[in-house]
Amino acid sequence: MTARAEIFPPAFLWGAATAAYQIEGATAEDGRGESIWDRFCATPGNVRNGDSGAVACDFYHRYRDDIGLMRELGLDAFRFSIAWPRVLPDGRGRVNAAGLDFYDRLVDTLLEVGIRPFPTLYHWDLPQALEDAGGWPARATAEAFVEYVDAVAARLGDRVTDWTTHNEPFCSSWLGYGTGLHAPGRTNVADAIAAAHHLLLSHGWAVEVIRRHSPEAEVGIVFDLWPVQPMSDDPADVEAARIMDGFNSRRFLDPVLRGEYPADVLEELAPVAPPVADGDLAVIAEPIDFIGVNNYSRWIVRADPASGKPLAVRAPEGQLTDMGWEVCPDGLYEVIMRLHRDYRVQKIYVTENGAAFPDVVTHDGRVHDVERQTYLADYIEATGRALADGAPVAGYFVWSLLDNFEWSSGYAKRFGLVYVDYPTLRRIPKDSYCWYRDFIAAGRPEPASSAQA
Repeated sequence: MTARAEIFPPAFLWGAATAAYQIEGATAEDGRGESIWDRFCATPGNVRNGDSGAVACDFYHRYRDDIGLMRELGLDAFRFSIAWPRVLPDGRGRVNAAGLDFYDRLVDTLLEVGIRPFPTLYHWDLPQALEDAGGWPARATAEAFVEYVDAVAARLGDRVTDWTTHNEPFCSSWLGYGTGLHAPGRTNVADAIAAAHHLLLSHGWAVEVIRRHSPEAEVGIVFDLWPVQPMSDDPADVEAARIMDGFNSRRFLDPVLRGEYPADVLEELAPVAPPVADGDLAVIAEPIDFIGVNNYSRWIVRADPASGKPLAVRAPEGQLTDMGWEVCPDGLYEVIMRLHRDYRVQKIYVTENGAAFPDVVTHDGRVHDVERQTYLADYIEATGRALADGAPVAGYFVWSLLDNFEWSSGYAKRFGLVYVDYPTLRRIPKDSYCWYRDFIAAGRPEPASSAQA
């Protein structure tokens, strides 16, 4: 099916998303402190080709030109993250005025051209000083997050109307502390479970702080939600899918939206249960205004014949992106409808959706990324289908505006609407950029003078 712009209401937000460590660069400038990703990248073997975000896309210096690209694209909103170590180099205590000044300029420049800023307060770049003191497995890190949020909201809360506390707490806890695939590279299950709880706790505390500084603003949190489907109708596979869904999704959705951890998940985690203190779940369930959905694909699982534990398997057929992820637009529809039907979420944003493909600049100086255009069209169609079926979807953000540092994959994976030639940092809008620009424009009402002509 083909996405049709006219099915989306005029108030629907069209945006693009990024993250600080992936695009900003300038990691040693203007008083920024060290982050866990700086340290992780400096450790041989952690990141492909030894890459790091030290320069990345140099957005720190080129943000005005990149906002020009956003304006030409026709974006309503821009989702970016704020680098905690740029604001509080030591994690807490001393506030770095130069760091806050950068985000002040960024917000003002966006507003000058009519683009709504959608800042995320934590997109994985914990100050290394806090990691050295215990990191997210320590409750003190959640307390430090409140100090950081207070400093940012006090400076920007008079202009920013849309805030996200955390991006994908599953990834920052499990990939960072459980599997070691991401910074800080630790591999301890108990630490990963504790980290997840403290991320959620800090979210609840942060909501209250933001609302104190910006009472009219809307506040939410972003989850990476991929549907989990059993490989077969075999009861063992169905059970494996239930377990994986509990660990990946319900472990985060239920505390935030229902004020409790799912009983079956707690049973599975009994030896390493979340360190819940009195009052924590009430804090985590502080009412919020929206849920952000990051979706790229789905999980298909079967039961391990020996242990019964979930094992991810590939779909028998279907297109894969350069990340090895199956293209599955119905998966996005499924998770949006789940939030609507099962959790009664009142506002949903698709905060990340996109695809990496092996893009190249051809002889005509352009990037002809037909696969990405098709991918976006199909996923936007799925978003529109969910909207038509009653889900309160309020906006869609492409991941990503720019090719960028893709975490442990370094610069080997390109997700951007805009190609970045890393040696020169030249920006080249891809064909998908032009497609998205034209799609957005097609859904906008014609100016009154044109309509009357």
